[in-house]
Amino acid sequence: MSVVDVLLRSEEPSVRWKVRTRVLGEPTDGTAARRLREEIRRSPRVRRLLAARDADGRITNPKQVYAKWHGAHWVLAALADLGYPPGDESLHPLRDQVLRRWLRDVEVPLVQGRYRRCASQQGNALRYLTALGILDAGDARTLAERLVRWQWPDGGWNCDRNPTAQTSSFMETLLPMRGLARHDAGAAGRAAEVFLTRRLAWRRSTGALIHPDFARLHHPLYWHYDVLGGLVGMVEVGAIGDPRCGDALDLLAAKRLPDGGWPAEKVFATRAGDPLDWGGTGARRSNEWVTADALAVLAAAGQLS
Repeated sequence: MSVVDVLLRSEEPSVRWKVRTRVLGEPTDGTAARRLREEIRRSPRVRRLLAARDADGRITNPKQVYAKWHGAHWVLAALADLGYPPGDESLHPLRDQVLRRWLRDVEVPLVQGRYRRCASQQGNALRYLTALGILDAGDARTLAERLVRWQWPDGGWNCDRNPTAQTSSFMETLLPMRGLARHDAGAAGRAAEVFLTRRLAWRRSTGALIHPDFARLHHPLYWHYDVLGGLVGMVEVGAIGDPRCGDALDLLAAKRLPDGGWPAEKVFATRAGDPLDWGGTGARRSNEWVTADALAVLAAAGQLS
């Protein structure tokens, strides 16, 4: 069987949904896709994510919304990535927890003319609340306006308060770019240049790899960065056809295993355990989550037969 056939037989409805809609191009509002999303809603993975809700529908243990990887922020991010069906009002208590945290008034340091803010937090919230269909226009506008106000001259974001820091962070820029993709195309396009001018992983000055982890594949990424995550972002902002994505696409293709899949080479959830099993890691072992994303990127780039 082809790797697509294998994934279409996955026990995970989210994997099947990703392949059908993002690789095979089936309509996301079609009968089959809606049926799959209802299966996702009832899946053991989703039930486990939402098991910590209290009688009011909130997650208060752990107390912090941003607690890795059990807080409301990360639960909603995972649901969006899984393809959870949009418009579920039962998620509103979790949404409200998140918005109370990320929309509260705080003084953002302005150093050398640049706002120093971990914009991946608001950017991710804008992304996943939009995907889940539970963000009203006013709150979406507020989140987007804050992100644009904090945006650095080179198009990205950084929370480094060192006055010598003058370049945006890949980790702090990817999620805001993805969040803004459906709200402010101009700001998202400026953010994309942070990655594109570096061919998604390489230094402009020397051509050397920026960080070894950028060339390794991971799942989930959480707030981190790797070349596959960067390519997923390029698909979302409509830049996957840019020639500057070519080296990253070649790197991704080179990591394909003999069985047609891709590995999760490393995991980021080491200090604070993720409550879910995402298929394990290993350079010679295919991971269906990474494989589904890699196939979707190659399909969008017109490099998948």
